[in-house]
Amino acid sequence: MREVVETIVEGKVVQHQLTIPEGLTSEQIVARLLESDILTGNIKDVPREGSLLPDGYHFNRGFTREQMIQRMRQAQDRLVREAWERRNPDLPLKTPDQLVILASIIEKETGKPEERTRVAAVFVNRLKQKMKLQSDPTIVYGLVYGKGPLGRPLSKADIAQATPYNTYVIDGLPPGPIANPGRASIEAAANPARTKELYFVADGTGGHAFAETYDQHLKNVARLRVIEHGGDPGPPTAADAQAPAAPSRTTPAPPPRGKRSANGAPRAAGAAQ
Repeated sequence: MREVVETIVEGKVVQHQLTIPEGLTSEQIVARLLESDILTGNIKDVPREGSLLPDGYHFNRGFTREQMIQRMRQAQDRLVREAWERRNPDLPLKTPDQLVILASIIEKETGKPEERTRVAAVFVNRLKQKMKLQSDPTIVYGLVYGKGPLGRPLSKADIAQATPYNTYVIDGLPPGPIANPGRASIEAAANPARTKELYFVADGTGGHAFAETYDQHLKNVARLRVIEHGGDPGPPTAADAQAPAAPSRTTPAPPPRGKRSANGAPRAAGAAQ
């Protein structure tokens, strides 16, 4: 009883936690908030894509969903402002909004923390060279607009379909974020690795193999084909690392990673052009 009285007198309350994973769309975050049986109230409108910071949030019983949205929005505004102030000065980005757009693509392209700055570098290098970004997650967003996953492999028709978000079709960044990026992806977008890499493809282990040239990228794609068919490609050789100069900017820009056809087999970069 003494502990009960002390808890009441000192105003101690039970803290609840809500964790929002990185990379969810605003529609998906709203769905998570509505599923909580501790938060109260409704949500008037789905927040602007990319305006909420995925994180773990503590709150007391009686906290409203609109209050949680506001906390997430304020946290994202603060983080983006700080990242923009600390950004690499030679980034080909004009506004903090563009930083969030790039960060959202990075977030959807890799789940490995150690890869984020290299993935960021690939897209930044492509922007600087006026090459199309050619990121699969942007195609998906242009088809479902944040409602959820596509639920099937991308087809050649999907890749060729002209939507405002399809970076196989449009030049530069899409008009808005394709998800709500987390802290690490925002910081990677603001300060990418200093590389000359222009391509990346899955390496069969959950990560990616990066390349500066198209020829090297095709070798990485070939290694992935062997792995997916159950073979052992062996370690990369010295000859694999010696690739010729990058293709001219006037040629169609191959994508930054090996893509997949409708049947799931990896296809050569740029095959859909």
